[in-house]
Amino acid sequence: MPKSLVLALRRRILPLLLLCGISHAVHAADLTVWSAGATKPPMEPLVAGFQASTGHRLTVDYAPVGVLLRRLAAGGRPDVLLVSAEVVAEVERQNWAVVGSAVPVGSVGIGVAVKAGAAQPDISSPDALRQTLLRAQSITYMDPQKGTSGKHFAAVLEQLGIAPQMQAKTTLGDVGFVVEPVAKGEIEIGIQQITEILPVQGAVLVGPLPSSLQKITTYSALLGAGAQAKPAAAAFIRHLQTPEAIGVFERTGFKRP
Repeated sequence: MPKSLVLALRRRILPLLLLCGISHAVHAADLTVWSAGATKPPMEPLVAGFQASTGHRLTVDYAPVGVLLRRLAAGGRPDVLLVSAEVVAEVERQNWAVVGSAVPVGSVGIGVAVKAGAAQPDISSPDALRQTLLRAQSITYMDPQKGTSGKHFAAVLEQLGIAPQMQAKTTLGDVGFVVEPVAKGEIEIGIQQITEILPVQGAVLVGPLPSSLQKITTYSALLGAGAQAKPAAAAFIRHLQTPEAIGVFERTGFKRP
């Protein structure tokens, strides 16, 4: 190709390439996502995929739902929220999220974990669970003031009539995977949502709570009322509804809502 023609093509194409780059930068958005800790295993790959395919940049903060609600009450305004369905009405009533924007993404129950290699206790019935807990040297579950599973399990202990007996040997979790001390052999039994047990190396899921004591929690994604880039935030919520995303949720322990 003649050199003059090459130079002419460069002069024509370069502005177009620059224009495309500028256009991409203009449309790229910085999004803040606040998400319940139980959704972290599927969210991490889904966030990475969304960023790679769109150019949007997401900052995701994982915390127990109770903590997220307190942050919202203090004035925090994320672009996207992922919280348990039972608090959706409150989030909408307080105008922390766009009314009617909630989309369920997955459901999960609460499970019991022990250290890998340890004898697996009997949790097959409420009475079996009661006896297992009474025999245990130590247990851990999420602080009831902070997380969905902890609030429910505290009620389970009351229902089993052993709440006072369990106080001295209970360590309440704060944030994250509360069964990590179980994996290290520091605590004998851990109770948390199943999706927060499965990723912890060294911890083994014994099974779900007995059905009569179980709580199935559905998590929903909502568009933040103060979202600065609503189209990008809405696109991310749609991303969480794709068949591929549903598959990721299922592979990490969630059920279809």
